[in-house]
Amino acid sequence: MAPKRWTNLWWGPGRDLETFRLAKFFSLTSFGVILVFAVALALLLALRAQKMALTKSEEYLKLLAANLNHQVFQQFLIPTAFEQQGRITIADPEQYKRLDMVVKNTIHGFHVEQLAIYDQVGVLAYSTTDQPLGTDCFEVPGVKQALFGEQYFERLGQSFLWGLLPRWGGGSQRLRGYFPFRLEGGPRGETGPVVGVFEITQDISGDIIAISKFQGIIILISTLMMGLLFLVLRQIVKQAEVILERRQREQRALEAQLNQAERLAALGEMTAGVAHEIRNPLGIISSTAELLKERLSRYEPDNRLAQIIVEEANRLNDKVTEFLDFARPRVPNLQACSLDRVLDRSLEFLRPEIERLHIKVERDYRTDGKLQLADPDLLHQAFLNLLLNAIQAMPEGGSLKVAVSSGPNSQGSEIRVQDTGEGISPEALKKVFNPFFTTKEKGSGLGLPIVKSIVESHQGSIRIDSTPGQGTVVTIQLPELSKTAVG
Repeated sequence: MAPKRWTNLWWGPGRDLETFRLAKFFSLTSFGVILVFAVALALLLALRAQKMALTKSEEYLKLLAANLNHQVFQQFLIPTAFEQQGRITIADPEQYKRLDMVVKNTIHGFHVEQLAIYDQVGVLAYSTTDQPLGTDCFEVPGVKQALFGEQYFERLGQSFLWGLLPRWGGGSQRLRGYFPFRLEGGPRGETGPVVGVFEITQDISGDIIAISKFQGIIILISTLMMGLLFLVLRQIVKQAEVILERRQREQRALEAQLNQAERLAALGEMTAGVAHEIRNPLGIISSTAELLKERLSRYEPDNRLAQIIVEEANRLNDKVTEFLDFARPRVPNLQACSLDRVLDRSLEFLRPEIERLHIKVERDYRTDGKLQLADPDLLHQAFLNLLLNAIQAMPEGGSLKVAVSSGPNSQGSEIRVQDTGEGISPEALKKVFNPFFTTKEKGSGLGLPIVKSIVESHQGSIRIDSTPGQGTVVTIQLPELSKTAVG
């Protein structure tokens, strides 16, 4: 049989150059794409920071307005009303001067750009700028909303989209708030009616510029990071030829493995043929030796030559059977069976050897009567091999634990065979499933490969964990099968 070539695979050697060019294109385009996303992320972060700064400024103005409400009420409204018998006229120069002093003392150091006060009908009564007093501003949205007892904020300056762009200076940004001016000292401590409006304008350009600078730093750092990533990608591309050469070596190694698998298949076929040819004359030798043993027992009872022939013929027959088991395919005859009973049957078969070596057997069956769809004869053969290996690993006696439980997620079954024997070295553990590999003087090296073949014919898996001098644990997992699952 000719070896399978790589031309049938989805990735042929002829596409290596195309792959190399694709890697170059990917390194360049990925740099551009990632850079665009990094800049977009920086802009979004800056927008979020601007909103947080705006919220902070609004809370700042609320506190300032509350303090201004208290100071104007306590230091201007009450004294003036007491002195003027309730008549308050801000147009009066003396009253205006007193109000101006109270206001400026209150807002001193708070970076207030402009402050105006409107009376209870929305007429401008006081301003820190040159605005004409007496102007009716009731229709101004902020004044109107504040007269109805609600606060109102508006941002003055560049547009919202313009605020996304980083600016290193210039561009005035202001926040203006309208707050109701209420009387204090209600009978139960509640606020009184609205008698006016405070308009407070604050310059927030410094915060916005600081955020813009931070935004620019983020973009700069992102660009540098993406540039570094681009250089790394380019360096990876330069190593593409090395990677392609390595892949060619791996391809050649896989071809060698395929050739080895084909040789093993041919060896299996040859082994099966040779085993069949040996079994026929071996049967004749065995039966003839049995007849010779009977006749010799009459004249020479102590002569064991015929018995030796029979024993060696049986041993050779066992080896031939192992060769046939390894060579022929296994199609399980699935039927509902109890793994507990199959294991008990295998243990009963080996009981004389277990008792001779004084091995303590511990059974831990947790199947709760659950049946496993499997071939009990094949499993019996596999369990015999595993149990015999465990017994032979404890020539001075020890403990043998056999456990059965549900598999992962309560699906299928899990069988564990654990011994306290000599264990297996890490080097040998890598080869235990290789045909004809053995550490025993009289072993054929086919026991575990046969076990693995039986388990895999049930679509299961087998794992061996071992520590030299401490023992070995063999774990078999069998899935839930249907009678049409194996064919």
